[in-house]
Amino acid sequence: MSPRTSSRLVAKPVPSLSYVVGRLDKALASAMGEKVAKYGVTLPQYTALSVLEIQSGLSNAQLARRAFVRPQSMMQVVSELERKGLIERALEPDNGRILRTKVTKAGHRLLEDCNNDVAELEKEMLADVAPADRDIVLEALISCVRRLGGGLLTSSRADESSA
Repeated sequence: MSPRTSSRLVAKPVPSLSYVVGRLDKALASAMGEKVAKYGVTLPQYTALSVLEIQSGLSNAQLARRAFVRPQSMMQVVSELERKGLIERALEPDNGRILRTKVTKAGHRLLEDCNNDVAELEKEMLADVAPADRDIVLEALISCVRRLGGGLLTSSRADESSA
């Protein structure tokens, strides 16, 4: 029997979902890092600004958890964003040791530019996904994140597990 007519077909191994998600994470981080770098910020700085735009007034520790970095690393990110005038920090009235952080007008303008570029990147990434399926993909990914305790903001409130 020739290879063409063989009844045994060898299936290509299919990568696991976790492997594909990991590869997507690395590829997306790299591409987003390139996009935001032209505005003078790093990906961790952009992430911190994005988180603060959604939920202003976070402490450094809360911001670090939501941006998936160590508090020590977030201190460097916050210091640089403050130096650039993209955020401002103020002492919490009830606790003089906690600094609350918010995005400045300049930070909002920069975020708008970055967000436009990131939206274009997302369009490119989803080009082969039917428009009707994009919401399904997003909802499935959000569900996966929540099931693993990653927390995400919902439309009505912040997920308490990420506080």
